[in-house]
Amino acid sequence: MSNEYDFSCDDGVSSPLTEDDMRLCCDLVLREEGIARPCMVSVSLVSDDRIRVLNDAWRDVDRATDVISLECERPDDPALAPDEPCELGDIVLAPAYIERQARSFGTTWADETRLLLTHGLLHLLGYDHLDDEEAQAMEAREEELLALMPCDAPIDHVVLTRHREDVEA
Repeated sequence: MSNEYDFSCDDGVSSPLTEDDMRLCCDLVLREEGIARPCMVSVSLVSDDRIRVLNDAWRDVDRATDVISLECERPDDPALAPDEPCELGDIVLAPAYIERQARSFGTTWADETRLLLTHGLLHLLGYDHLDDEEAQAMEAREEELLALMPCDAPIDHVVLTRHREDVEA
């Protein structure tokens, strides 16, 4: 399986992960989720101001956030031909926001970025955390996947409070 990635980084925005690091993270998630079809994923690194605009436009929440996922297709879509790649969608990360958040959760900037890239990709694959049961399943899966990645330190229990609207980084 050969997945395709389109990485972009806004001027003045930096990331603790290289494109190769992000590619390895995404490939691991897709492989462990049993996705056999080649997938295309866009990963954008943007400023807090830009993610705030996107969060307002797509989620009607006028504030910055750590990650936004915009789904296009699902790998199991029957409309896709057997050999046709799946355009999963876009993951938008705000590295400055993530760096502040990492400090508040006691993780490294790189590990928090790995977590949020994994989180965003799981959203594209259909995971969500709208209720407690879904949140627990998603948290557990994130923990399993992160345990398979080279991380700076073991990641303690993943808590989706990182993604609640009333939590500021």
